[in-house]
Amino acid sequence: MTLRLGDIAPDFEQASSDGNIRFHDWLGNSWGVLFSHPADFTPVCTTELGLTAKLKDEFARRNVKVIALSVDPVASHLAWIEDINDTQGTTVNFPILADADRKVSELYDLIHPNASSTHTVRSVFVIDPAKKIRLTLTYPASTGRNFNELLRVIDSLQLTEYHSVATPANWQQGDEVVIVPSLQDEDLIRQKFPNGYRALRPYLRLTPQPG
Repeated sequence: MTLRLGDIAPDFEQASSDGNIRFHDWLGNSWGVLFSHPADFTPVCTTELGLTAKLKDEFARRNVKVIALSVDPVASHLAWIEDINDTQGTTVNFPILADADRKVSELYDLIHPNASSTHTVRSVFVIDPAKKIRLTLTYPASTGRNFNELLRVIDSLQLTEYHSVATPANWQQGDEVVIVPSLQDEDLIRQKFPNGYRALRPYLRLTPQPG
């Protein structure tokens, strides 16, 4: 199953390190990050889950719930969590789905046979409160994810969701943003962007970040 931006994230019920989870109910009205791992007790994944735990407050500030997935069973997850906590100096504070039956992996197309016929790829899905997929990223097993970039994209998605703007290349919180080309009414522009804007071209108008 190929999932595309704007698709509804498939719902499922699956065991996890925190008990059974029905995904859409668990998300509630939050944004969500679902990210997969090739296997338990792997070095790159251990660092990623440790960092995710350390970023708990950053995700909470953005109203984001985080959930991981591996094709190993719950007992393996619980033993792995002890290693993560010990080696990474943190406490895992989010569930890890136990996808031993590959149910969620198949729903989200996480097993790429030309990479591995048994292990999931290192994918990320950002899901909005309407349960729509807003971002997909897939990394090779050898490369750990950039969580600063993930938070940056969530900031951009949330900003552009509620304002008529887009974020330019390398945008960071507080940088100028782009007024979307579809907004042409000058009265409405002045109302939405009281700090004004710079028009480098008719289609390229930069304004201080709203909000």
